[in-house]
Amino acid sequence: MLKARLIADRDMKKAAVDRRIYSSFIEHLGRAVYSGIYEPGHPEADENGFRKDVIRLIRELDVPYVRYPGGNFVSCYRWEDGVGPVAERPARLDAAWKTLEPNTFGLDEAAAWAKAADTKLMMAVNLGTRGLQDAVNLLEYCNIDAPSKYAQMRKDNGHKDPYGIKLWCLGNEMDGKWQTGHKTPEEYARIAAETARAMKRVDPSIELVACGSSGSNMATFPEWERIVLTEAYDAVDYISMHQYYDNYDDDAPSFLAASTDLDRFIKTVITAADYAKAVTRSSKTIGISLDEWNVWYHTRREDDKKMDDNPWQIAPHLLEDIYNAEDALVVGCMLITILRNAERVRIACLAQLVNVIAPIMTRKGGGAWRQTIYYPFMHASRYGRGKVVETAADSALYDSGKYGDVPYLESVAVLNEAEDELTVFAVNRSLSEDMELALDLRGFGKCSLIEHIELRSDDLKAINTEEKENVRPVVRTDSALDSGTGSIILRPASWNTIRIKVR
Repeated sequence: MLKARLIADRDMKKAAVDRRIYSSFIEHLGRAVYSGIYEPGHPEADENGFRKDVIRLIRELDVPYVRYPGGNFVSCYRWEDGVGPVAERPARLDAAWKTLEPNTFGLDEAAAWAKAADTKLMMAVNLGTRGLQDAVNLLEYCNIDAPSKYAQMRKDNGHKDPYGIKLWCLGNEMDGKWQTGHKTPEEYARIAAETARAMKRVDPSIELVACGSSGSNMATFPEWERIVLTEAYDAVDYISMHQYYDNYDDDAPSFLAASTDLDRFIKTVITAADYAKAVTRSSKTIGISLDEWNVWYHTRREDDKKMDDNPWQIAPHLLEDIYNAEDALVVGCMLITILRNAERVRIACLAQLVNVIAPIMTRKGGGAWRQTIYYPFMHASRYGRGKVVETAADSALYDSGKYGDVPYLESVAVLNEAEDELTVFAVNRSLSEDMELALDLRGFGKCSLIEHIELRSDDLKAINTEEKENVRPVVRTDSALDSGTGSIILRPASWNTIRIKVR
């Protein structure tokens, strides 16, 4: 049996967890919108066509923000096409995903859906094929109450009150040559800075996210961050990061270590941002918006051919990765990494929310169900609120191959002082051995175990379907704590949520 130790103390609080790190993403891509969150005529559809079964699952996740409408989609999007009478809205070609966008669901519907789902919109503007003026017009439509053209347009469309959208993305992945309107770092820095300044003149209360690198493997990383932030530091509040991981090689030890690469990526972005802070002699600190992150590879290669061979369809099946038990562990490790960097990662969006590389899947006309990755995200969102506690963790290492020597134990602790509750999230990366995790929590006084929730499967490739949930959490009954110390057994390849009452 592997041995590991984790020590935590009440006085070693590191950073408050921003609830926005449990956000997600809905793009006009595949079936995320149409037959995902929106399906008029479905037995569970409400009067607006929103699927109530999907909304129930989203509410379980307690998602505070949903990024919208893209993604690559936004760089060709004309937001005006998605407002006003539905019968008068034009269908448009979407060059990003080679599909046909009917525009029957647009900004007004998204705002109403967000309210129904108990979430808020994180709005992206098109800096690919459009620019500053269109961004300001969109902001006016959403947030301004005045007798002006676009504010009046919203009112004429039946929405008297402004939507009050406070979080805005200045384009999407503008460093990528796949992006319509791709720009050099100097080109993007200029348009982002000027658009940000103009938008804040219209509504000073908004927060703005500048595009950072689309992945740690980009040739321009981290020079992109240095150039963009040096130009736009005074005008923006966050720099974005996007990161996905795959297991094309079917190499579980390396795949389970991918979060160590995410940690290096985050720390390099922090360094670049702090360099720009020094150069611009600013007193503020730029936060990180990890507004796309997930496992993504199951459908990636096939979907490129699918889009080329059958273009201009409405809501085709695209990016519908079916996640397995192994994927859930990697998502759990990524969540732990995000929490450990909570001092600077203030926003994070699991990409995406429904059908498209998503924790929730639906069948058109049928049911909705939870994928394996739903559960680590739900546990972190429910129990990972409060302050991250600095821990001392000791675990044996293994050679992961791709990422070098990595500890078998991946862990973080979060203290919710309002509830007198400490939660330890832990992954045992070993594929074959139990781990005895010795917990020393005497710095919290008298402690007692509330529950130990475990997610694992003997088959790493096990998946959930509409008919059967093969990978689901269970409550362990063989775990205990005695006056702040005790040993918890973490089974091989498992995600664990250990909830502890502290006094």
